Amino acid sequence: MAHGPEFSEFTTAEKARVIRLVARMALPGANHTRLQRKIERIEQDALRRKNKK
Repeated sequence: MAHGPEFSEFTTAEKARVIRLVARMALPGANHTRLQRKIERIEQDALRRKNKK
């Protein structure tokens, strides 16, 4: 399995977005699939930036 980016590799804005999305997952009635896809997109952006170096 591929290793994802470390949390320290995210930008400050990405960290804040991930934290907000995870908090929203705790709410009743949250669409976990949609929120997880958003988090995965943020992770992919961080990986692309990491591999660009």
